[in-house]
Amino acid sequence: MIKAVIFDMDGLLIDSEPLWQEAEIATFSGVGISLDRTLCLETTGMRTDEMVAYWHRRYPWETPSKKAIERSIIDSIIDMVRVRGNPKEGVEEVMEFVKLQGLKSALASSSPYPIIEAVVDKFNLREKLDVIYSAEEEEFGKPHPGVYITTARKLQVLPEECLAIEDSLNGVLSAKAAKMKCIAVPEGAARNDRRFAIADVVLDSLADLNADLWRLNGF
Repeated sequence: MIKAVIFDMDGLLIDSEPLWQEAEIATFSGVGISLDRTLCLETTGMRTDEMVAYWHRRYPWETPSKKAIERSIIDSIIDMVRVRGNPKEGVEEVMEFVKLQGLKSALASSSPYPIIEAVVDKFNLREKLDVIYSAEEEEFGKPHPGVYITTARKLQVLPEECLAIEDSLNGVLSAKAAKMKCIAVPEGAARNDRRFAIADVVLDSLADLNADLWRLNGF
């Protein structure tokens, strides 16, 4: 029986993937790496430090440091979230639905806390979440299950009693490795990726999560 719902953030609660891509393309161009939006999909769902390390392994540069590149991307994202951040369709409704079911709720994101705080404050989510947790506190980010296992422990429920809602393949892999139920809501460009079949349910939008779907899937 599901006792808690754990939300991813980027691309699920906030339409931030275009913002991440914009920041990555601009920042990496400064070290001679020409990314486009398709290439950016290779690192969707990763922690910022792991994403920077990913591109450094493929196209090494000397200066600025990886940490400086990471800070530049994070600062850019925070600025864009505050000015241009928009919630994804169905966010308010799904939060209310979870509350009406009497379930605990949490956010488990690969983003660092400064970005999480910017989003939570922008959309007034703090009072709607029992736990807010970042994978930056884990040894490994998604697709490793650590962020979900720790979030379940903070919620004081078993991982098997949790439903994770994710938009990225790395996130779905993380949730399933933690032995959780998982609903995937892939971004448009990824909806035809057959690997999302490992999720228990695949939806086009958070707005599609309702009482009928909940009952049909035995959540």
